Amino acid sequence: MELQTKALDDCPLPNKATHLKVFYQGAFDILPLSIAVLPWGILAGSMAVNAGLSFAQAFAMSAVIFAGAAQLVSLGLVMSGASFFTIVITVFFISAQHFIYALNFRQDVMYLPLKKRLVLGFLLTDELFAVGIAQKAQRSFAYLLGAGLCFYLAWCLFSLLGIFLANVIPDLERLHLDFSIVAVFICIIVPMIKNRATLMGVMTTLISALVFHHLHIEAGTVFAGLLGMFTAMCTAKLLERKE
Repeated sequence: MELQTKALDDCPLPNKATHLKVFYQGAFDILPLSIAVLPWGILAGSMAVNAGLSFAQAFAMSAVIFAGAAQLVSLGLVMSGASFFTIVITVFFISAQHFIYALNFRQDVMYLPLKKRLVLGFLLTDELFAVGIAQKAQRSFAYLLGAGLCFYLAWCLFSLLGIFLANVIPDLERLHLDFSIVAVFICIIVPMIKNRATLMGVMTTLISALVFHHLHIEAGTVFAGLLGMFTAMCTAKLLERKE
């Protein structure tokens, strides 16, 4: 008992300064991705205005929903006249990867109070996952909060800029700002391709997405993603059998 007490006394207890340092470190680590999302945020804000949303509705879509890919896809489907069922199913599958993200962070956040877990759940994005998964040693609440909050504020600010520019610059979509989506996801996905199964899944998704788009198939993005996951799973099982 005395040895345990002495061991606890020797361990430095976390203090406010330490939490702030970790918080700022998280914000610093995600800063490059936060800046890279500038064209994406502008596009989301401008598309919301062009889709017929008011200023408050357009900003609320970014501030409350906080799902860049889902926002852009849903707005694009609305503007193209897609059915409500197609929009709901597409958005669900596009956002479904967040369940996998949450499972990866489960061991780090399962002991936190519910309100803190809900905050991290709201801030969980592809970018936060990419930063958090690379920092296994310091994946604390303060770190994830700093990174998530930094990205959230950047997204809201850039979306607000897009809403403003939509009323100033006509046909903002002609600037092809949607390329920023591809650029950001390339930065996220490429470092995660560490085996042949993942590579096969990514390549299958890319090729099938192009084919479905050429054939004008609704929800082709969803089908491409599912096909890619299925290919990756089959490839992994075949490699295991060979080994």
